[in-house]
Amino acid sequence: MSRNTIAAPASVEGVGLHLGVACRLTFLPAASGAGVVFKRTDLPGAPVIRAHVDAAVLTDRRTQLGIDPTSVHTVEHVLAAVGALEIDDLVIEMSGPEPPIVDGSARPFFDALRSAGLARQSGSVQYLELREPVRISEGDAEYEAFPASSLDLDVTIEFPHRAIGRQHGTYHISPESFATELAGARTFGFVHEVEKLRSMGLIRGASTKNAVVLDDAGVLETTLRWPDEFVRHKALDCLGDLTLAGARVRARVVARKPSHRGTVQLVRAMRASLTRGSTVPELGIEDIMKVLPHRYPFLLVDRILELEPKRVVGIKNVTINEPFFAGHFPGHPVMPGVLIIEAMAQVGGVLLMGAIENPQSKVVYFTSLNNVKWRRPVRPGDQLRFELDLLQVRGTVARMHGVAKVDGETVCEAEMGAMVRDR
Repeated sequence: MSRNTIAAPASVEGVGLHLGVACRLTFLPAASGAGVVFKRTDLPGAPVIRAHVDAAVLTDRRTQLGIDPTSVHTVEHVLAAVGALEIDDLVIEMSGPEPPIVDGSARPFFDALRSAGLARQSGSVQYLELREPVRISEGDAEYEAFPASSLDLDVTIEFPHRAIGRQHGTYHISPESFATELAGARTFGFVHEVEKLRSMGLIRGASTKNAVVLDDAGVLETTLRWPDEFVRHKALDCLGDLTLAGARVRARVVARKPSHRGTVQLVRAMRASLTRGSTVPELGIEDIMKVLPHRYPFLLVDRILELEPKRVVGIKNVTINEPFFAGHFPGHPVMPGVLIIEAMAQVGGVLLMGAIENPQSKVVYFTSLNNVKWRRPVRPGDQLRFELDLLQVRGTVARMHGVAKVDGETVCEAEMGAMVRDR
């Protein structure tokens, strides 16, 4: 399946909900494999922050990515729209620390992205799929996530207010259902909390025009869009935080009294479960040969176990039938260290080639090796596991860090520089 970005830029302007700072947010197309990132154009160097759970800070009342001042706040409504449209690669430029709250829903961002149009591009779509249930609790929030072929939310909330009480909703997430059932649901709050929240530096941009505000008597200065708008908004928030998985989530998520902090912890638990037997799509030798130009006897990768925008894990099975054993230490077969590095580089090549258009017309040249270390010999019967992380990309030039392991023990590591060129 093709990865999705957008076909043209689109912008939304306004004031942030909590910090009260004016911001112009612009959605921009991104290259295949770039993932979803925020770019703070108001800060020196325009730093980039990944929309990923690894960048999430556990906070209340909002979702924060990055550490102040290089951070973005209250990004859940933006990410809900991105996740509903299954956008894999996107740059979100912001001229301030917090997206505009607009009317308090995800509708302005969803409409902006749809008006920009989706554009398909090459590269592997990543999914987070479960093989076994995941259960966590965080404060009052409780979650269960079950294996499923799509993303479905089952959300229950309970507030001691007569306009809310106990509300429950189930939602199958698709662009069409999100547009009609969730996108317009607005954030909400209570008059009795205003003084406390403002003393914490929050809701500085809040008003009855961009939030559903309730006092003891009921809803102030607005009419609910649905009688159960409150649970719909909590489901919207859940979707936005689930987008931090860095992959399209396929699971049935049951959330009781969900919170931003709780959903971030759920995403971390779901990703951790992948190491216990995930269904992250693997690439077999036929797929690898479509990406890499190498052939026998120099194709040194047997399988790709994980492939994310900035990370790849590959396998090389070492057998006595390898042609290099005929002349390398006969009678005492040891895999040449330079070929371990070559195999590592080929796994890194899969990462780079999988993120570009028309890989058949490109080739990866490795330009540098730094901090290379060999820890112990690799012998026939060993299985090499290569784990590479993308450290930096500038145009067609990239830098990666790789580790090779046998039975969990590091046998080699290196930093690599590479560039993509036309054949």
